[in-house]
Amino acid sequence: MKTIVICSGGLDSVSLAHKVAAEHELVGLLSFDYGQRHRKELDFAAACAERLGVSHEIIDIREIGRHLSGSALTDDVDVPDGHYAEESMKVTVVPNRNAIMLAIAFGVAAARKADAVATAVHGGDHFIYPDCRPGFIDTFQTMQSHALEGYADVTLYAPYVNVSKAEIVADGARNRTPFAETWSCYKGGARHCGRCGTCVERREAFHLAGVEDPTEYDDPDFWASATGAFSAKEVK
Repeated sequence: MKTIVICSGGLDSVSLAHKVAAEHELVGLLSFDYGQRHRKELDFAAACAERLGVSHEIIDIREIGRHLSGSALTDDVDVPDGHYAEESMKVTVVPNRNAIMLAIAFGVAAARKADAVATAVHGGDHFIYPDCRPGFIDTFQTMQSHALEGYADVTLYAPYVNVSKAEIVADGARNRTPFAETWSCYKGGARHCGRCGTCVERREAFHLAGVEDPTEYDDPDFWASATGAFSAKEVK
């Protein structure tokens, strides 16, 4: 299956790129610059492509992103600290972001005769992000099948959509993903902050997966108190 991976440079999408490279035919990585404050993640996507020996393209949709205002990821809004499932994390939603990126990626895949577009949406995203849920993934596939009918047959490959981030870490470890070469933190500082929702989720995932976390955090212990009011099952 000739597959284009949408890769942000984060743990999930880099793990997915390594999975596709091991199990399918990885033809390239596609990233998007939508004006995100943590744009440094794109450098990690570029490094992933170089490591796997495939092309990497960054599609500039900053002008679109400028109109998707109100998110802590794009505007001058504080990124909240705490658990990724807390109500406060809704401020990190960029409306329709995945739908926009996927529509572009499907067009690219069709033009280049690829068989699939891979996205790393996962179960942990379901709390806050509606365009990461199984219903969206299934419906988007149906929509694209109609949009490309008679021209191309492109599959939306989302192997993590019903699994936890801990399972992604376990899968990434099996495929020798260099986790230190991934970026998650929404604050985009010199090191992972350890306090924002995505840092907490990352730190918790390594713990639950029983995999050593090579990440350097400004606050490496905050995750324990942030997850105290929530429950998660250990990956066996």
